Amino acid sequence: MKITNKDDRRQRIKYRIRKRVRGTATQPRLSVFRSVSHIYVQVIDDLAGQTLASASSIEPAVKAKMTDGARAGNNKGAGVVGEAIAERLKAKGISKVVFDRNGFLYHGRVREVAEAARKAGLEF
Repeated sequence: MKITNKDDRRQRIKYRIRKRVRGTATQPRLSVFRSVSHIYVQVIDDLAGQTLASASSIEPAVKAKMTDGARAGNNKGAGVVGEAIAERLKAKGISKVVFDRNGFLYHGRVREVAEAARKAGLEF
């Protein structure tokens, strides 16, 4: 794969990460995708090929929790999304996940999602 732009670079990193990170029913994969204006998180069981839970900054339930300067595209908003996914997983009885940064740097909004999920009780 020849790298010609940022997306190609991210895809190459994503494939390198995905070789090592696999989600199972007991320890699913928490995958993060960030766009310029929103952040999306889903928890995937790779063996069954199913998405167990998801949360994003465009959902009305998550948007309602965004207060005190939190918006869909900033760190505080990403923290709200991390807390929301942790609550949904705890309701399903899942407490351990493997984190998949999906080719993005572990910095900024991606890091904020991970730290908020850890504070809310997920282990990874």
